[in-house]
Amino acid sequence: MDFTLSDEQLALQDTVRKFAEAELPEIAKEIEHSAQPPSHELVKRYAEMGFLGVNLPSELGGLGLSHMDAVLVLEEVAKISPAVAFPIFESCFGPSLAIAHFAPDTLKQRVIPEVCAGNMIVAVSMSEPNAGTALTDLTTRAEVTGDTVRINGTKRWCSGAGHADAYVVFCRMSDDPGAKGVGAVLIESDRDGLSFGKPEIHMGFRGITSADIFLDNIEVPADNIVVPAGGFPKLMEAFDLERCGNTTMSLAIAQSALDYVLDYVQEREQFSKPVIDFQAVQLQIAEMKMKVDASRLLLYRAVINASQGLPSIAESSIAKCFANEMVREVTGKAMQLMGGYGYSTDYPIEQKMRDGWGWGIAGGTIDIQKVNIAAALVGRRFNQR
Repeated sequence: MDFTLSDEQLALQDTVRKFAEAELPEIAKEIEHSAQPPSHELVKRYAEMGFLGVNLPSELGGLGLSHMDAVLVLEEVAKISPAVAFPIFESCFGPSLAIAHFAPDTLKQRVIPEVCAGNMIVAVSMSEPNAGTALTDLTTRAEVTGDTVRINGTKRWCSGAGHADAYVVFCRMSDDPGAKGVGAVLIESDRDGLSFGKPEIHMGFRGITSADIFLDNIEVPADNIVVPAGGFPKLMEAFDLERCGNTTMSLAIAQSALDYVLDYVQEREQFSKPVIDFQAVQLQIAEMKMKVDASRLLLYRAVINASQGLPSIAESSIAKCFANEMVREVTGKAMQLMGGYGYSTDYPIEQKMRDGWGWGIAGGTIDIQKVNIAAALVGRRFNQR
């Protein structure tokens, strides 16, 4: 068992890091100030650099690399900010993955090359007002009649709402109860009957748009069906890798907070010596480092064990849960070590704390991950009803 990155992976990591540090900090600051998502021009730049669809098949325009390589790319960009990294997250770990793995070939060929070229942003729309954690309670309907699908309903908490070019919408596609009736349809942003609620204002996640989506008698061709009724398990398999993308976001925020505060405590002086010379500070820094490294190993286990397939729900849930709790602790310690400077918007730690908290809510809460872990341990799912 070798925990060392290959020469190719180290070169990839170095290339992305240099790009991110040179080109993204000012863009990230502007996004944080304006709360506007990354521009299509930036997405095209990512495509030029090969950062989109890193782990998607080369025959569909991706790089055909591993999930591990995608994690390395995402982490380096997300160290700058989650907002500038979000297009990469969506292309490697989000709805594009579900399309690449499970959609009919015609839909794959129509969408994935456009995503990898930076011409198309695809978001996923899962939750509803009364179906968040209880995702199998979806009421949005997609009725198939011949070659046409008609969709009606309301979706909530869609990251990318109003900004993306298309949406993978989870919906009820038959009268079968629970998961058996759930599938997914791709809806392009220019379809008649598609509208959005007011943009949500969150504590963090500035530049990652979120809003309700209203679907009023939208018609799409049957070719837009990603998976039909009964395909919910496949959608959740893709979601297991999305948890790893969520984990990577948490890890990147924590690592960047540790990097920043480590420099700070060596430069900041009190009582005529650097703050790092105080044992209490040394203990805090050591604890932060241990938690970050443990999180990274859990993430790497999940994606490497998956190889080119998809991670297990157990390993992806463990990685996500640990990282979500870890980033809250690490950013909290970083803020405490910096005192008033950490709490000031003139310094980056307060933003990292705000963004870090969000990932333990997005993509399945921390407590839900613990339920998944317990279910894997006993070998059965728990009925929450």
